[in-house]
Amino acid sequence: MAHDLAAYADALQKQLGDGKPFTVVTLIDIRGSAPQVLGAKAIVTTGGIVWGTVGGGKIEAAAVTRAQELLTNLKQECQWVTWNLQTDIGMTCGGEVKLFFEVHARTQWPIAVYGAGHVSQALVRTLLRLDCHVTCIDARSEWLDKLPDHVKLSIDCVDEPETTVESMHPRTFFVLMSRGHATDLPVLAKILQSRTPPFLGVIGSKQKASVLKRDLTAMGIAEEKLDSFHCPMGLPLGNNTPEEIAISITAQLIQVRDEWKRTTASC
Repeated sequence: MAHDLAAYADALQKQLGDGKPFTVVTLIDIRGSAPQVLGAKAIVTTGGIVWGTVGGGKIEAAAVTRAQELLTNLKQECQWVTWNLQTDIGMTCGGEVKLFFEVHARTQWPIAVYGAGHVSQALVRTLLRLDCHVTCIDARSEWLDKLPDHVKLSIDCVDEPETTVESMHPRTFFVLMSRGHATDLPVLAKILQSRTPPFLGVIGSKQKASVLKRDLTAMGIAEEKLDSFHCPMGLPLGNNTPEEIAISITAQLIQVRDEWKRTTASC
């Protein structure tokens, strides 16, 4: 057991060092027959089990599915489940197990920043001080190259940034600040067509917002969605330097995040 605990500690440390989300599943109670021993653990990522086991077969498949669901559900930090091995899992052996799921190093706050210009450079550096993961998308590699190398930052250089929207986490906060209206519009339209994010903001003036809504209407975007994005973006504070604009946007993101979390029931 001491050897297993040491191996678990090493595996846990490795996952924490990678900075990628994972769930630890622990078998904490058994009634009747069960295919593992009390205290058995497994570390599960979005790609599957990377260490350990809680029983193999159907019970482990169900545990992996539940663990991965928790990685995409930002409203729950941990979960207890009790499964009857026959009725809940479909196994022939009788018995009941209780599992504890605990999320670690999850991307608790995924933020996608479209554009890598001056304001984005300041914003990304501000956000990286927070408990979030930032993805910065732009077609200009020379601007993306100016961003810092950071475990909480992903960089995506694509010619058509709107093509990345569907691959984003379901709870992503979207910040649009690309080269201008022509490059913000297709990303904005794609987001409005495909999802309802917790936050969607576009840098610019009230005049830009009016033009965006006009063009979105022409593209067939439903009228009820036209007021679902922030433009201008950021709280009304500070001056027009990139650094202070970044602070005002960050403040608004925190404000929206905290309001959203107030509706969250966690363990």
